[in-house]
Amino acid sequence: MRSVRMLALLAVSALLVSGCAASSAASDTDAVTVADRAPLDQIEVLDDPRAYVGESTAVMADAVVEPVMSDPAQSLPATVVSHDRGGDVEVEVVDASRVVAMDIAGSIAATVWGLGFGDTLVGVDQTTTFPGTEHLPVVTGSGHTVNAEAVIDLRPTLVITDGGIGPRDVVEQLRDVGITVVFVENEPSFEGAVHLAHEVAAVFGAPEAGDLLADRVSADLAVTLAQIEAIAPAEPGDRLRMLFLYLRGTAGVYYLFGEESGADELIEGLGGIDVAGELGWDGMKPMTDEAMIAADPDLILVMSHGFTSVGGVDGLLEDKPAIALTTAGEHRRFVDMNDGQVLSFGPRSALVLDALARAIYAPESSGPTS
Repeated sequence: MRSVRMLALLAVSALLVSGCAASSAASDTDAVTVADRAPLDQIEVLDDPRAYVGESTAVMADAVVEPVMSDPAQSLPATVVSHDRGGDVEVEVVDASRVVAMDIAGSIAATVWGLGFGDTLVGVDQTTTFPGTEHLPVVTGSGHTVNAEAVIDLRPTLVITDGGIGPRDVVEQLRDVGITVVFVENEPSFEGAVHLAHEVAAVFGAPEAGDLLADRVSADLAVTLAQIEAIAPAEPGDRLRMLFLYLRGTAGVYYLFGEESGADELIEGLGGIDVAGELGWDGMKPMTDEAMIAADPDLILVMSHGFTSVGGVDGLLEDKPAIALTTAGEHRRFVDMNDGQVLSFGPRSALVLDALARAIYAPESSGPTS
């Protein structure tokens, strides 16, 4: 399972490279905070979500990542396992006072923050945009490629990454200048988010904080998943057939996200039917007219910047007429979400699900309040 998910993660990374600079996520701080939301299982939902017509945007209730501890206890040096390209190796972490955290979805930096070590961050990836990180230098550039000089200039004592961005050779070579580099497991899944809390905490020599964060992520997910189950159609035949479509109009990129991409976890958690899994698709596949028509989704999930890059619903349907022939196309049923949030499995996994569920099952009230 680990190897399959890592291949999927690398495929996402390669895909983002082809997306060029347009793949930068909109800042979380640009979003309007949605206050005083009723719990999911208390909102008024659509009688028939498959019959709804129109697009909607998923807005996270609160983009803030709350630390589980204000001053976590540490025990350094700590010897941890780094999942290097050539195999697992032991790495000794002596100093975690200046940290660069980077991956393709900002999950590692969010986990560092959630553990209570946000003040150690000196550099992050371009998808790390949650409140409190606005001032931090970004060390990844166009297509999530790592700028080694930018990393070195920050004088980090530790780099935490997952191998999903690169070139990987460049990241590994940071060790040649005396920087400690640890590759953690970062699977795009809810279970992976829990595991990531333990992995990153171990790097900091703070297992207690890791346990607390892992427990909080698990508890939040359990509550949100139960609430979604209460509002999603109970009968399989009434459930929305969903598909995740990756769009970069400026680069002409149209990809279907299948199993092991993280999109499958989202769709299943949302009480939908994962069309890609139903058809046996895995990883990421270039969209073809035949594949889209065969899938015939009721609803298509997209990233907000990608959606904008193709001209929204009208531009997408004009450019890809095959999508217009699907139920989702006929109903204009697209749900978009901030690029830096929608696939960011980490401390905010439950909030991502909550936002998407509202946009799907109660679209009229899913956006920002006045």
